[in-house]
Amino acid sequence: MSLKNAVKRAVKASARCLATPWRKAKQHKYADPQYGQMPRLELPNDKLLPLVRQFVAKGETVIISVKGYSMRPFLENLRDRVKLAPWTSLAVGDAVLAEIEKGHFVLHRIIKIEGDNLTLMGDGNIRGTEHCTVNDVCGVVTEYIRPNGHVLQAGDQRLQRRIRLWRRLLPVRRLLLFVYKQTV
Repeated sequence: MSLKNAVKRAVKASARCLATPWRKAKQHKYADPQYGQMPRLELPNDKLLPLVRQFVAKGETVIISVKGYSMRPFLENLRDRVKLAPWTSLAVGDAVLAEIEKGHFVLHRIIKIEGDNLTLMGDGNIRGTEHCTVNDVCGVVTEYIRPNGHVLQAGDQRLQRRIRLWRRLLPVRRLLLFVYKQTV
């Protein structure tokens, strides 16, 4: 075994040991005893998200479960739900559901606006962005919903400060996400 691999394994083991108390506490933070017992209807994204787009275009709000890990640490795969609503204006920092290609939807955060062109990036992404126009935006996230029913408004000042801080930490995001993954 090379020295590099040995060091890598030692760092991972240390992070797991140090993070164990946080991991155990976090497991119970959003626990919902009935969540595992409730029947759950899952539709593939290619069927569900065009319907979501239609409802939001008609002025309705829609709640969907989050799939994927690209919005960590703010949203977790199959744990959290978001409420999508029609948008009147878009700003850097807004999380939006957008169709970046025909039939390919992403729930990512706006990192740059240039006229009608938007640049999107997931909070859990280290690099790589998506590009779309304002017409491709299906809806904007107005609420983050945890399994225990706790609702966090997207406009909450504390949340907005954390999002701005997270964006500034992009150079060290890989390390922070590694520690986060060990604690989840």
